Amino acid sequence: MALVAGVDSSTQATKIVVRRAEDGALVRTGRAPHPDGTEVDPEAWWRAFEEASSGGLLEGVEAVAVAAQQHGLVALDEDGRVVRPALLWNDTRAAGAAADLVAELGGPKAWADAVGSVPVSSFTVAKLRWLAANEPENASRVAEAVLPHDWLTRRITGSSEAVTDRGDASGTGYYSPAEGAYRDDLVRLALGHDVRLPRVATPGEALACAPAPGREGVRAAGVGTGDNMGAGLGLGLRPGDVAVSVGTSGTAFASVKAPTADASGLVSGFADAEGGFLPLVCTLNAARVLEAGAAALGVGREEFDRLVLSAEPGAEGLVLLPYLEGERTPNLPDATGRLDGITGANLRPANIARAFVEGMLCGLADAVDALADNGVPVERVLLIGGGARSEAVKALAPRVFGRPVLVPEDSEYVADGAARQAAWALQGGAEPPEWGTGAQTEERTGEPAPQVRERYAEVRARLESQQA
Repeated sequence: MALVAGVDSSTQATKIVVRRAEDGALVRTGRAPHPDGTEVDPEAWWRAFEEASSGGLLEGVEAVAVAAQQHGLVALDEDGRVVRPALLWNDTRAAGAAADLVAELGGPKAWADAVGSVPVSSFTVAKLRWLAANEPENASRVAEAVLPHDWLTRRITGSSEAVTDRGDASGTGYYSPAEGAYRDDLVRLALGHDVRLPRVATPGEALACAPAPGREGVRAAGVGTGDNMGAGLGLGLRPGDVAVSVGTSGTAFASVKAPTADASGLVSGFADAEGGFLPLVCTLNAARVLEAGAAALGVGREEFDRLVLSAEPGAEGLVLLPYLEGERTPNLPDATGRLDGITGANLRPANIARAFVEGMLCGLADAVDALADNGVPVERVLLIGGGARSEAVKALAPRVFGRPVLVPEDSEYVADGAARQAAWALQGGAEPPEWGTGAQTEERTGEPAPQVRERYAEVRARLESQQA
């Protein structure tokens, strides 16, 4: 049987899954870490890919595809050399640049109409403006702008051509998923001059792959995509499903047939990896909130979960606004977290732990509601990501979301989606192969606790009025 490989080049690590092309059965996996930070030399991703794929991991693999962190700016000069370390999605320095661009085009609605999204600091277009304003010499050298998955795909295939897909391109802020075309005028608005941009391939297109040591049998590559689009493909989302990923960032997204354009900026109107659309809401703070809560209490994750589950809903009035690294939704890049409602009676480890989890989940529940407000059907929530392994998160999620919550079996869904895309490229056809993806192993229910959301909304509204 033919084998395919899917690569997830995330903020934290490169993860590779090797699966059978015919049915998606898992064969083996590899992993290597990435350096911390909000900017990184792209060569670190390549070293991690080589480390993760070493030891014969790709032996027998015939096709590969990459799904990588969205929005990152890899700026290249005329000779294809990296101009400066890549600016990643979680770099908030471009917040002012994003605000300037929004105003210059005529406001949020103008951007939503143009590209389906209102740019914030994470978007590539804002990073181009930041570069022009803060590093003009570097900006003047930029001849080509690519995304992390574009850069890795070109290294793997050995091609001179940069290729992307409509899913990842839709997160740049200068590609319209509704029109299926770049907005070169927005690149010029941001950077001050034109640059080469990757060719946008069709979903399922196969790219030729040059043989290389360690991957001699790889003869084709999928076009690749962004991490959220890869997760959607890996999950096999159906109408009415909303995926909520509790990773470094938190995301809520769905696969739909028609484009969205939310002038409020809460919902990003992305494209998916199959020819449809992927409305998405992103928060900067998700699993890191759980880690910070456990660290603050000096306990491990199991003890942290036990503390959470021993407290009552609402944590006796404690409310955490989990803006530990600023926030993207709501757009508060300079905000910090705050613990509200402290009294001598409620400041106890169990309540603190509960407030951390409820606060993180309330932010994600707001994200799900924003999708619903934009016409996305929400019948059930699929909870994925590293944070979804937490017993406390799984127990509290249905109470906070007020909707059925399904927890799919633990898997690397971004890499799985990339592997499915690789199989699509290998086998051809109008649709990706049916792998029986998205099988749920747990259904979690719980009595809704609307008072938790209501109290969180009060505290959030006070902060937003102060930040205005």
